[in-house]
Amino acid sequence: QVQLVESGGGLVQAGGSLRLSCAASGRTFSTYVMAWFRQAPGKEREFVAAINWSGSSTYYADSVKGRFTISRDNAKSTVYLQMNSLKPEDTAVYYCAAVYSVGEGGIEDSMKYDYWGQGTQVTVSS
Repeated sequence: QVQLVESGGGLVQAGGSLRLSCAASGRTFSTYVMAWFRQAPGKEREFVAAINWSGSSTYYADSVKGRFTISRDNAKSTVYLQMNSLKPEDTAVYYCAAVYSVGEGGIEDSMKYDYWGQGTQVTVSS
C-alpha cells in the first residue's frame, strides 16, 4: 500500500504561483510513477503531469505545458508540482496519484493509477 498526502493548495491571483507537494509513505516510493490530476466543479478528472520513477522523463497536458513543472525527491518520498502563471481555469482540486508501472500510452489515464491522495484545492482569482 502507498499513502499519499497533498499539501500546498490555496488561493492565488491570476499570474501567481503555487507549489504543491505530495508526501508518500508505505512501499518503496522510488519505484512508482507519480502523477498529478485535477478536477474542476462539474468536470471530469483530467491529467496534469506525470514523472517516471527516476525523474528522467516527464509528461504534461498541453494546457499546462511551459507553466507547470513536476519533480520528485526520492530521498524525501515527495513529488512536487510547481505551478507558475496561474490562470482562473486552473482552479480545481488537485490530486496526487501513483502506479507501480504504466506504459507511456496510459500515463494520462486516471484509471491506470492505483493510489490517490485526498486532494488539495487550488483557486485562482481573476
